[in-house]
Amino acid sequence: MALRFLSYPYPPAQDGYWGPVTSTINWCEEDYYATVYSAEIVNTITNVLFMYLACKGIRSCQKHDHDPIFLIGFVGYFLVGTGSFLFHATLKYPMQLVDELSMIYTTCLMCYATFSHSKQRRFSVILGLSLVGLSIFITLYYHYLQDPGFHQNTYALLTAIVLFRSMYLMDSNLRPSRRRQKQARDDGSMDAITEQQEANNGRDEEILNTMWLMVACGLSIFLGGFGVWSLDNWFCTDLRRWRRNIGLPWGIVLEGHGWWHLMTGIGAYFYLTWGVWLRHCLNGRQDEYRLEWPRWYSLPEIVKAKESHEHVPLHEAKNKRAKKTR
Repeated sequence: MALRFLSYPYPPAQDGYWGPVTSTINWCEEDYYATVYSAEIVNTITNVLFMYLACKGIRSCQKHDHDPIFLIGFVGYFLVGTGSFLFHATLKYPMQLVDELSMIYTTCLMCYATFSHSKQRRFSVILGLSLVGLSIFITLYYHYLQDPGFHQNTYALLTAIVLFRSMYLMDSNLRPSRRRQKQARDDGSMDAITEQQEANNGRDEEILNTMWLMVACGLSIFLGGFGVWSLDNWFCTDLRRWRRNIGLPWGIVLEGHGWWHLMTGIGAYFYLTWGVWLRHCLNGRQDEYRLEWPRWYSLPEIVKAKESHEHVPLHEAKNKRAKKTR
């Protein structure tokens, strides 16, 4: 009753500024109920988070001299958000392609970044050409089929390949026990561990544990968004009825596709940031860069070690100030 008292009814649908819907898929949010300039207002606005996080990542890459491949990755991430913004605002087929294909292209780019590292130039060229060919095939075949299921399955498969490969590289290169096993296979020897190696092993073990925490957080948020997206598709009729029963603005909370944008946007940002840090570690630059992630609900960033700072807990900061005044 309280929600109804503090809400107002959904307005009737209007004729949209962009004309008839031409996209091959229409999501659960009702069309043109809020403004004639946006077919799905919540699904449109939630993409602003993609653009913000992409700009944050681009600025970080420029400021801290991260690998250029990740600068391009964040630009692709920005294009995904922009394409999705335009698609949900217009529900036009060309904008749908911009949205969905930019997801494929950006994932293929991350696939190249993951599989080409430390490989010979010939392999990298062949891999790059193969991924370009794959992108062209997906584009043409998807345009021929016009089946969103094909895009969704292809994107999920590519994302899983990149993710599992990155996990393998992380664990095999940073876990000290696996490094020594690899050394034994390559050299046929198990030399005694020096004091410096012991220190490096402790450092890498700590980095590895933090990376796994990042992966768990990012993946949980991403998969949580996928779960909400699925429920939004399966129970659309019920959700629309519930939204109309409680009215605006509370009905916005039940816009599952908007939550998908927010959660996958954050999850993708976690992945790219993790990828940046992993690349520095694979290049043996663990001491030059570090993670800035002061709180579990904040956004992580990889910064140059000399520019980072320790985040002192509030009670310790108070104790230090009290000692200075004595």
